Amino acid sequence: MNEQPLRGKTAVITGAASGIGRAAALLFAREGASVVLTDINESAGNTVAAEITQRGGHAIFEPGDVTRAGDCQRVTDRAVRDFGGIHILFNNVGIIRRASVVELSEADWDRVMAVNVKSIFLMCRQVIPIMAAAGGGSIINTASGWGLAGGPRAAVYCASKGAVVLLTKAMAIDHGPQNIRVNCICPGDTDTAMLRNEAQQLGEPKDKFLAEATKRPLGRVGKPDEIAQAALYLASDAASFVTGTALVVDGGGLAGSA
Repeated sequence: MNEQPLRGKTAVITGAASGIGRAAALLFAREGASVVLTDINESAGNTVAAEITQRGGHAIFEPGDVTRAGDCQRVTDRAVRDFGGIHILFNNVGIIRRASVVELSEADWDRVMAVNVKSIFLMCRQVIPIMAAAGGGSIINTASGWGLAGGPRAAVYCASKGAVVLLTKAMAIDHGPQNIRVNCICPGDTDTAMLRNEAQQLGEPKDKFLAEATKRPLGRVGKPDEIAQAALYLASDAASFVTGTALVVDGGGLAGSA
């Protein structure tokens, strides 16, 4: 890729206060983008934005719950007001509840579907007209390997991430004529707070849970920076003919699946 492949572009990243979102915000800014971060964690979000500006990048943090239409509009309005447009949208926010359908509460089902799927719908509804008016853009959604294959005691998470994969493909079909590319990333287990929280939800020792997560061809879990690099590729012109794809970044975890 060219030096600073995102120079002159504005990227909006949801769930940007930690984990993969934080890694992507730092990377996108380093590669030239002006970055708009949003998250419900104001303290951590402001810290990430400050870290970017201290390194000479351009970033703002706008707090928001992207399951709410009004918050999505406020975030996108801020991006346009401060940076003049939106060229990249990384719908990264996500949560997990480890339970079978008989163990799962209705409230947890609704919350996971809202955070993991509805937020993408709401953000895209705001951003796509902005991108279309400017001649195009790139949307990246965080799905999961469990959006392509099922997993134990993760019914609503699998359902939500499967929805992300097909929502991605449907939007790629609808908005390709507007030069808007829509892709998703399907990470495997990645070293984030969410991964450790899964052990707590399942009542398993963290060391045992993390050891199980390494059982894949590369023999380890992923790093947030590695997932962010995949997002950078999809955001950049290096992926100019890539749309409607689900890019698996999982250390070979799904390699043995049909």
